[in-house]
Order: sequence, then C-alpha cells, then structure tokens
Amino acid sequence: MMLTHDHLTVRNFAQIAEVDISFGDLTLLVGAQGTGKSLVLQWLKAALDGREIVEALETAGHPTQKPEVLVDLIFGAGMGKAWSAKSTRIAFNKRRVLPKDLAQVGKSLGKVFFVPAHRAMLISDGWAAPFQKLSSDTPVVARMFSQNLYDRFNARGEGPLFPLDRVFQAAYRNEIDKAVFHGGIIAIEEDRQHAKRLRLSHGKIHLPFMTWTAGQREFTPLLLGMHRLLSPRRLSKDPDIDWVIIEEPEMGLHPQAVTVVMLLMLELLLRGYRVVLSTHSPHVLTIIWMLRQMQENHASWKRICEAFGVGLSQNMQEVAKSALTKTYCTHYLAYESDGRVRSTDISSLDPGSDDERVAGWGGLTGFSSRFGEAVRRAVNDGET
Repeated sequence: MMLTHDHLTVRNFAQIAEVDISFGDLTLLVGAQGTGKSLVLQWLKAALDGREIVEALETAGHPTQKPEVLVDLIFGAGMGKAWSAKSTRIAFNKRRVLPKDLAQVGKSLGKVFFVPAHRAMLISDGWAAPFQKLSSDTPVVARMFSQNLYDRFNARGEGPLFPLDRVFQAAYRNEIDKAVFHGGIIAIEEDRQHAKRLRLSHGKIHLPFMTWTAGQREFTPLLLGMHRLLSPRRLSKDPDIDWVIIEEPEMGLHPQAVTVVMLLMLELLLRGYRVVLSTHSPHVLTIIWMLRQMQENHASWKRICEAFGVGLSQNMQEVAKSALTKTYCTHYLAYESDGRVRSTDISSLDPGSDDERVAGWGGLTGFSSRFGEAVRRAVNDGET
C-alpha cells in the first residue's frame, strides 16, 4: 500500500486540548457528540481552502480582517472566543495555520468538497438557500454547500435528478433505489405558485420535501453532491477537487443504505479522491475493519463484492481491487479526566487489543457488549 503522510494538528481550540490526525486514503473520525470532530474537519477545510473561504465571506459582505471575527464566521457565531493567539495552534503538514493568513492559502476554487452534517436543514421548503441568505450563525462549510446545491438546482430547470442514466452507473442506481427511494423519482417541479421545488414522485403522487422520510431528506443532498464528484465519464475525477469530507454519512439511513454510501466512498477512492468521514455508526467501522482484514489476508477482490452484495461487473471489479490497495485510518476523539478532548489513533480496529479504545472501536461496540453481558448474567441468575 502507498503510505500517505498528510497530518493535521489542532491544539487548544474550544474543548480540544490536542488532536493529531494522520490521513490515509480514507480517514474516519469517531467519538461522542461534542468532542470536536466537526471542528477538526472544518480546520482541515480552512487549512487547504482558506482563500476560497475568505473570498466567499467577503463577497457576502462580511469583514474578515480581525482573527476573532473570521473564526466566528468560519465556525459559527460565538466561536471566535475559542481562538487564542497565545495558545491555539493549528498546523497542516507542520505549516502553521493562522486566521490572518487564510486569504493566502489555496486557490479561489477550493479543492475540498465538504458535505456538512446539517445538510437536510439547508433545503428549506424543497429549495436550497444561497450563501448570503444564511446567517453567520451557520458554519461557513454549510453555507458553501448550500450555495453549491442552489447553483445546481438553478442550473437544471425542471426535470428529474434521480435516477438518471448518465449519472451513476446502473449498479449504484439500483442499489440506491432499493435502499432509499423504492421506485420514487426525485425531480424539480413547479408548484402552484410557479416556484420550483424538489418533489419525490411515486406514480401520480408528488411529495414535497418535508413529507419525505428522514433518511430520504438526509441522503438526497449527499446524493446531489455526488453528482459533481462522480462524473458520468468512466473513472473521471473532478480536476478541481482532491478531498471529500462528509459528516455522518449514515444520518437517517438503514444499514442497507449505509452500505451503498460506503460503496460510493470506494468509488471516490478509485477515482483518486481522498475521503474523510466523521461517523457514529458501528456499521461504517465494521466495513472499514472488513477492508483491513481483507488486505491483511490477501483476499480476492471477489470477497469485497460479496461483502457489499454486488455483482462481479467490470466496474465493481475495479472498485474492489482499488479498495484492497488503499490506506484506512481511524481516529478516536474523547474527553479525558481534565475535561479536555484528545485523540487516539485506533486504525488497527483490533478487537483483541489491550487498549479498550482500540478494541471497542472508540466506544461504538461497548454498548452492545454491555447489553450482551447483562443478558448473560441474567441467564446465569435464572439457572441458579
């Protein structure tokens, strides 16, 4: 496997005492709510695309000269106080990242595509809001993603968005349909007030966005983001995008749908993107553990296809073979005894490890183990 060396350090920012993240081809951040996973991912975006962020804010009329104000605008109102000129240190590949220097970092067209956790909330009444319509309470990555959706909606006009023959290969379309939409068609339609809105149609029934299932509302913005990343041209990568960050891809989804999402992540890897995910899903960790086990045991690519329940088509063969060559990193963020957050590299995901953080996959398997142990003891109590 080709080793990668990109590294992000976040020290003394908000609740984070020290987080060190080494990135593989696919990197996971795990940890309980409030441990700062989103803050770390937003710093990664800023470290790579500072100029894009600053220019977007200035175009919307925001002042960006003062560090505290800029941090407020990037992370959301009130976060400026989390930055300390004396103690906060952010570094990417040992290069210091400072608010005052962000306008000189990267290019105007960023190379990180960021899909935020609150993506469904960005589609109000079936339509995404432009950047400037969202307040500074909203983190900048969410405002930028909303603008991306807004541009995509306006560029299309009326008509279907899914399924489309020229977007995604048939294997993906079929799996997505089975797991999420069940024969439904997502389209942009004109309502009675002549306003364009997203609709989910099943025959003669046309459902507005807020009547969709939670999983459909969460998955659709992610799906539309994939339209940009997965060009219909075979194995083609967006030349402007190198990194894909997705927060909680499992939100609202059944494990069947989460499996499809992770298959799409492997397609992204095949095309040459670096992928970073935050997750609370044991199912996502199970898939990563499986991939590492397949690598260590020199498994056939066919075993990957079997695990995902897909056929042995040429494209699936390429995806599976690629997955066996990639590096997978997992980092666990947790509060320690001093009430501050630190990170641990748990990439091995070894259930036999003496380190409970590794064996328990950052706490994601500990709850089921405790419940199982409670049942075992209850059975033993009954026998005595």
